[in-house]
Amino acid sequence: MKKLENKIAIITGGSSSIGKITAQLFLDEGAKVMLVNLSEEQLKEAVTELRSKHVD
Repeated sequence: MKKLENKIAIITGGSSSIGKITAQLFLDEGAKVMLVNLSEEQLKEAVTELRSKHVD
């Protein structure tokens, strides 16, 4: 069992490099992730880059 399985993480600044790295680490540990940022376009790019069904 992964450390963050069945947990939800909300990451602000989700389209920045640190936000995306943090999101990937959380996803790798089983969390579902919600990214938050001021730019909707940058968020869409970040979600595409992360390639996971567990990120919004």
